[in-house]
Amino acid sequence: MPGRERRGDNQKLKLMYLAEIFSRETDEQHPMTMSELTAALASCGVNADRKTLYQDLEELRRFGMDIITDKNGRSYYYYLGSRDFQLPELKLLVDSVQSAKFISERKSRELIKKLENLVSRHEGVRLNRQVMIAGRVKTMNESIYYTVDKIHEAIGAGRVIRFKYYRWNEKKEMVLRRDGAWYEVSPWALMWDDENYYLVAFDASEGEGCIKHYRVDKMLRISITDRKREGLSQFRKFDMGRYSRSHFGMFGGEETRVTLEAENEMAGVLIDRFGKDIPLLPVDEDHFRTMVDVAVSSQFLGWIIALGSGIRITAPDSLVERMKEEIRRLSAQYGDQ
Repeated sequence: MPGRERRGDNQKLKLMYLAEIFSRETDEQHPMTMSELTAALASCGVNADRKTLYQDLEELRRFGMDIITDKNGRSYYYYLGSRDFQLPELKLLVDSVQSAKFISERKSRELIKKLENLVSRHEGVRLNRQVMIAGRVKTMNESIYYTVDKIHEAIGAGRVIRFKYYRWNEKKEMVLRRDGAWYEVSPWALMWDDENYYLVAFDASEGEGCIKHYRVDKMLRISITDRKREGLSQFRKFDMGRYSRSHFGMFGGEETRVTLEAENEMAGVLIDRFGKDIPLLPVDEDHFRTMVDVAVSSQFLGWIIALGSGIRITAPDSLVERMKEEIRRLSAQYGDQ
């Protein structure tokens, strides 16, 4: 019909293409004119005139898209305002992905690329340059995502899981723990600590059973069994935050009530580690005493040593003696040969 707009090949997809153009091409610093929007649609095989585009913008607004109109002189500009994620929020997520040791380099790049699609392509470039962490050690276990998914599935179904567990030897070879025997545990939660992912599970194989944790990136050949999960009563009493605070570097050890005496300026260090609920009891004008529950390990002793002369263990006596033995060992190890 003469004078009628020639329809493009993708005319029925017009609103979808227009929504994508606003999402990927526009932001507050990169608005588009009506002519630019028309040209962008034409490149997608969609023909539009000014009148119908005004109607389309209103349809997108009714749908929930925050289409902003700005006037500069005699020209009008259009861009997508608010989004589900703002750029500062996505920067935090990118930082987390890049710094997380349990996410491989390849998967980090894939996830960040997907995060870039949540903002305009212009802001996506800024996301990609957000953080560089030199020398970051990343996991070599690409199956971690499958493992995490299986763990969530088992938790939801209330079933025991089965897996192999490994460590690295001095030849950079994967060596299965327990001589390759299967681990069978009841999964209860996943936690992220010290930049690693851990499974918190109930292990019924030892006596009355106990709560243990496992590095997710070191779990292999995981499967879900038909056995019902155990350990509900133990997990109901389990305090995830307290568990994380008491296990230094997530190394296990016998949980012990430890008394520490420290200089007043060390209060912030202890509160950051153990929380604000710990008691701070004055010893004199310059020192205080506190009691904390700790899974005693060499990592805990090393943490105390690293804090220097401002803090020392005063109880229990067995732990004080263990620290003295550690000091003697270090002295012999680094003394004159």
